[in-house]
Amino acid sequence: MPEQLVECVPNFSEGRDRATLDALRAALTSVPGVRLLDVQADTAHHRSVFTFVAPPDASVEAALRAMRVATERIDLTKHAGEHPRMGATDVVPFVPVREVTMDECVALARRLAERAAAELGIPVYLYARAATHPERERLPDVRKGEFEGLRERIGRDPAADPDFGPKRIHPTAGATAVGARPFLVAFNIYLDSADVSLAKEIARQIRTSSGGLPAVQASGFDVGGKAQVSMNLLDIDTTSPATVFAAVERAARQRGVGIIKSEVVGLIPERGIVGAAAAYLKLSNPENHMLEAKIREADGPSLDGWLDELASGTPAPGGGSAAALAGAIAAALVAMVTRLTLGRKAYAAVTERVETILREAEEARAAMRTLVELDAAAYGVVMAAYALPKDLPERGRRIDEALLEAAKTPLATAHGTARLTVLAQEMARIGNKNARSDAKVAEALARAALAGALENVRVNVAGLSEPSKGKALLEEGVRLEREVNPLA
Repeated sequence: MPEQLVECVPNFSEGRDRATLDALRAALTSVPGVRLLDVQADTAHHRSVFTFVAPPDASVEAALRAMRVATERIDLTKHAGEHPRMGATDVVPFVPVREVTMDECVALARRLAERAAAELGIPVYLYARAATHPERERLPDVRKGEFEGLRERIGRDPAADPDFGPKRIHPTAGATAVGARPFLVAFNIYLDSADVSLAKEIARQIRTSSGGLPAVQASGFDVGGKAQVSMNLLDIDTTSPATVFAAVERAARQRGVGIIKSEVVGLIPERGIVGAAAAYLKLSNPENHMLEAKIREADGPSLDGWLDELASGTPAPGGGSAAALAGAIAAALVAMVTRLTLGRKAYAAVTERVETILREAEEARAAMRTLVELDAAAYGVVMAAYALPKDLPERGRRIDEALLEAAKTPLATAHGTARLTVLAQEMARIGNKNARSDAKVAEALARAALAGALENVRVNVAGLSEPSKGKALLEEGVRLEREVNPLA
């Protein structure tokens, strides 16, 4: 059965401070299973949009960790930007992607809302499909008055009571809306004019609430000296980006102005772009004729993509993940040699032993593959700990805890690759002689992976406030080295 996947798109009221954006990124990616797909930060709107996919439980944990960072680092009393906002973490929607229903996303939204309210002291409102009140289905209605207006109403007006959390605004982090919804596309169109009143007029004309296009929210803003029609397309199958663009272009032309460009904030399903081209070309069933889509389908997951990420300027994935990948390749080679041995009469005497090695190699391959992701995630936790305010009393303890956990991951890689070294040596002795070189390569990769993993153990222990806290980990590493190299 395919893995369950949920898309989560938390919006934070920060678009300018790089350290805070990095801390938010680190918090999200610190959870195993999270794949951060996109980050959009805008200085004029003073807002950032993070898009990630993850299994359901991981999506809640990642969102909560990022909300904690936002609560600690973002102060709405000092925040000003073009975009409406009521919280440091302004809105967190869950979207079903694969093998997940909308009802399950509603349940995830309520879990996050309850935990965030209890652990962070933030009033939380459920919106969209998760709303418990009809008047809270639309985000603009929930956010009406923004941080400052809600600060005056909450606790005095029962209509402003949150679904979870205190009946008072968080003094710096405000309030948060958490919900479940279909795919939403944030779509902006820039007019060739500095007159923001034109953008506001066009927005009023096209949005659903004014009798315009269905499933469209729209406002007008001044962004970089240009008038921007800023929209949320709530259902691109009902109203596509192409339909919206045509409507805005027509309305702008009627006012004597042109369009400079459009932009998507965050991500958009392929059909949103393909559909626009298909409509223009009057092309039917375009999805059946897309070359790249067919190639992706045939290729499956991309190793090139991971290598590009490894080669990029980001610190994770890094050496620990590369060591685990080397271990996974070593395990795959050991498994290959066993399969080239089994079923051949010349090696019938070792069949039972080779079958055992095959099972062990496949288990190691799966474990190593998981450790590739876990090592990068562990580094993310370390970075999130270092990003905590320096005057926070618990900062040192949190850093030490993160470093110890980060050291345990490569130590697990070391355990697995030490064993793989032994298995590769054994297959070189008893396995198919024509594959002996493959077994030797497996041994070399396993040794390299072991050395790389132990180096990562050492560097994490060295970062501890008291390196003695990691003494047992270092001693275990020395034992593994001696087990593989008894004469060293």
